[in-house]
Amino acid sequence: MKIAIAGYGAEGKASFLYWNTPEHDITIADERESVDDLPAGIATILGAEAFQKLSSFDLVIRTAGLAPEKIVTDGKVWSATNEFFAKSPAPIIGVTGTKGKGTTASLITSILKAAGKTVHLVGNIGTPALEILPVITANDIVVYELSSFQLWDLEKSPSIAVVLMIEPDHLNVHRNLEEYIEAKANIRRHQGPDDYCIYHPTNAYAHQIATTGIGEQRAARYGTPDDNEVYIKENTFFIRDTAICSVDALQLPGTHNQENACAAISAARHVGVDNEAVERGLRSFEGLPHRLELVRELDGVAYYNDSFSSAPGATIAAIRAFDRPEILIIGGTDKGADFSELAQAIRENQQVKQLVIMGTIGHKLADFLRQQGVTAAIEEVDAKTMLEVIGRAREYAVPGDIIILSPACASFDMFKNFEDRGNQFRDLVRAL
Repeated sequence: MKIAIAGYGAEGKASFLYWNTPEHDITIADERESVDDLPAGIATILGAEAFQKLSSFDLVIRTAGLAPEKIVTDGKVWSATNEFFAKSPAPIIGVTGTKGKGTTASLITSILKAAGKTVHLVGNIGTPALEILPVITANDIVVYELSSFQLWDLEKSPSIAVVLMIEPDHLNVHRNLEEYIEAKANIRRHQGPDDYCIYHPTNAYAHQIATTGIGEQRAARYGTPDDNEVYIKENTFFIRDTAICSVDALQLPGTHNQENACAAISAARHVGVDNEAVERGLRSFEGLPHRLELVRELDGVAYYNDSFSSAPGATIAAIRAFDRPEILIIGGTDKGADFSELAQAIRENQQVKQLVIMGTIGHKLADFLRQQGVTAAIEEVDAKTMLEVIGRAREYAVPGDIIILSPACASFDMFKNFEDRGNQFRDLVRAL
């Protein structure tokens, strides 16, 4: 079979290794003019119009961030995610949402491991799914973190779908919000009557996704006592009227992480775990890098790395996670996000005393926040390095304050990606 690997990043490399067998004729296509780490002896199609030149292939393997409509072929467009869902012998718990996917998927994994189950965390977090497909058995459980890009053309939904808070995001890639929601909805669209969907209790987009396909059948909200899933009462996780464990078992700050834990516990209980395993799983998970990660406390000031927050909703959650005065570092490149709710959250949360705005969006974002009536002090920083940004934030900090890097924007103006942004912040703060 003639196969094109469309996009040769981390996922494309895993796809190449999976499909590169004697019965297949592989070509790598990439929009870059040159790719340094191409395998020897493999045909390539490179350059700006590479994805429009794939008409002679039987199968085109789309990397996650590549829109299906950008591929011109008379063959079948497929993906690593589709292949995994088609071939996995184990049941799949799929997790999507604008933010919180990684944390929730990791909490589910931690709880299931505490219950003694063999669990594989794959997808947008963890190991590339195709790498471990050969070792998965029918008795295992797969937890799959799913972005809108992976869900874009998914043809099979997971056994259990978890839909977290949804807000506009990636509108620099998706044509509009409707396309973004439609892509997310594939986590539910192909479920059958034996499958299940757990979704956010108040978010309209999550409800829209949960009612896609088979409608209200076998779908329930987490975080509320009304739908027989996990909720919080009196600082305790409950299901129905039965206490599970104290919320204090959760090692992560913020009410948003308490919501994520309700979703995770709800999903884990559907594959059979007891309350002791839930508590052990919550206590053993201390969080993911770049998600409200405490870097250090210096001179009475705490520094938190929340670089993963590249959308306004995640930054709102970070603002609300603490009850100490905050110096908030935001900004970067514009993804077409709506910052109205962020402005409202800053106005309402009097703990935000100073905003330090970096990146190419700086002037635009500062003007917007002022127009929205934000009274916290705002400074646009024409910085070329993270060290300059940190230095400016430190000028406003006194003992008892928190400095939070929670940008609400993409990172590609000053940094390679959000990991690079967070790593620089962490390393520089530790060196202070």
